[in-house]
Amino acid sequence: MVDCRGETCPVPLVEVRKALRRASPGDIVEVVGTHPASKKEIPMAVEALKVELLNVEGSDTDWRIYIWR
Repeated sequence: MVDCRGETCPVPLVEVRKALRRASPGDIVEVVGTHPASKKEIPMAVEALKVELLNVEGSDTDWRIYIWR
């Protein structure tokens, strides 16, 4: 799990990229955060990184994103 609560851009995106590099194919990376802009930026980056966005849930200030590597 990548815990980005309390962090602002670009920290959450950088941490997600690191986690995806460490993850094995087939792993699910869970990201939790509180920064509204990151909730929008991470799914856009997921598409560019050629991995699969499974789910985005929660409010703009308390969210979880699930990514399939």
